[in-house]
Amino acid sequence: MAKNTKKKNVEKEKTEVTPIHKEEVTKQNIIIALLVIACLLMIIILMVVIKGHEAKLKDGKEIIASIDGKDITSEELFDDLKSKYGTNILINTIDDFIVNKEFSDTDEAKKYADAQIATLKQQYEAMGYDFNNVLLNYGYETESDLKVDLISDYKRNQVIQKYLADNLSEEEINAYYENEVHGKISSKHILIQPDTTNATTDEEKTAAEEAAKTKAQEVIQKLNEGAAWSDLVKEYSADTASIEDDGLIEFEKGDVVDEFYQASIALNDNEYTKEPVKSTYGYHVILKVSEAEKPSLEDVIETIKNELVSNKLSADENLADKTWVDIRKKYNLEINDTKLEKVYNSIISDFE
Repeated sequence: MAKNTKKKNVEKEKTEVTPIHKEEVTKQNIIIALLVIACLLMIIILMVVIKGHEAKLKDGKEIIASIDGKDITSEELFDDLKSKYGTNILINTIDDFIVNKEFSDTDEAKKYADAQIATLKQQYEAMGYDFNNVLLNYGYETESDLKVDLISDYKRNQVIQKYLADNLSEEEINAYYENEVHGKISSKHILIQPDTTNATTDEEKTAAEEAAKTKAQEVIQKLNEGAAWSDLVKEYSADTASIEDDGLIEFEKGDVVDEFYQASIALNDNEYTKEPVKSTYGYHVILKVSEAEKPSLEDVIETIKNELVSNKLSADENLADKTWVDIRKKYNLEINDTKLEKVYNSIISDFE
């Protein structure tokens, strides 16, 4: 019963639709892919031309095309392609090498990509979209094309996260363990939900939320006056699934919305909140029953590292780029071409 209540009433909100370009596939990846394709097409054309016709030479240089008054040499074409696209393609090639060296579990990446595609397909088709058209709108001809990018993104993210995790300090890990890690919590709650519908106006919604808050304050006042918790749960709580258990739920961090979790850990055993706790579900009056002993650091250290890395990436939108700069330095990157080096240093200057 408690588990059902947790899932239905106090779980984290899920995003409705995950746009392809926002989370799984960046614009940069699409641009780079198009640039690579363009370069490959140029190379193919050159191969056909060279194979089918004997190359002409000008001052010892190969002429690949001519118009009145102008001969275009292969060196000119190469220099032009390099100046426009060279740095991006070079770095992408270097990063791919690092990724494949650092992360070899292709099966894990494929499972992730398949799951993401299945979720995206279900979401878009549920809204009436043709998924093939969605793919085309984002620059993909087939699901397989999208899968390639998803696998690449997943592997790159794993490399970033591993590097950041390996460079966490003991102080960071110990501080998180002391302040953020708790045992399983048992709490009871009374949920007051605003009386709203999809047709409710903003003004009506504000009034309904204020009414719900007032009712939650009324519950707290009755508790202060000695009213029985079980009676108030039956009279007021909108969480019908937990009423028979006096509103009891058991949870750990991540199982419930953060407002509910933070309010619970701040309470002592058998203490209730003196003010209503607002969440996406409404207003809660929370009574903490107990908190189990926290697990050992050894048992949760990987979870702590993952959480710290996630927090760092969320707090700094440039951290992934900064991390790649550091990873390339670890691999002793040297760019011998002065023009490409200049462009690269300009790109990374904001991240150092």
